[in-house]
Amino acid sequence: MASKALSFDVGDYVVYPKHGVGRVIELQSTDIAGMQLELYVLRFEKERMTLRVPTNKAESVGMRKLSSDKTLKEAMDTLKGKPKVKRTMWSRRAQEYEAKINSGDLVSIAEVVRDLFRADDQPEQSYSERQIFEAATSRLARELAAMEETDEAGAQVKILEVLNKAAPLHARDKSE
Repeated sequence: MASKALSFDVGDYVVYPKHGVGRVIELQSTDIAGMQLELYVLRFEKERMTLRVPTNKAESVGMRKLSSDKTLKEAMDTLKGKPKVKRTMWSRRAQEYEAKINSGDLVSIAEVVRDLFRADDQPEQSYSERQIFEAATSRLARELAAMEETDEAGAQVKILEVLNKAAPLHARDKSE
């Protein structure tokens, strides 16, 4: 059982849904209440946080390896899509956006980024919209950066380029 659970190695980048991209820095074995427990020790540099996850719980909490190239391409294509803005109350939409960000699903996070993006010629976002947009963009950028072996700032520039290229196309759709 333990050999199957240990599917991450030291040095692997992993995605923990609530915290984003971290790195396995150690495999630890500890004794808690007389039981031997195997732990992944994850380091999240941006938050300056270390998290210990029992190896047998890693799957149930949604911990996963970085997305596949196919999933990354799907997420980048999602960014190019037409933003879907629901006409529900902001508090309800905000909860939905937070749930998508915390799901750890790259395509869902890309949907939040796309839906909350504002081009320079569009009305400004509210403070809470901007907060959620920045959280989603950061989460997406960190996984993109880890996959392309670049830094988060470079990945954010790439994401914003995709969004800025797509924005005029969708603005034209509205005017027709």
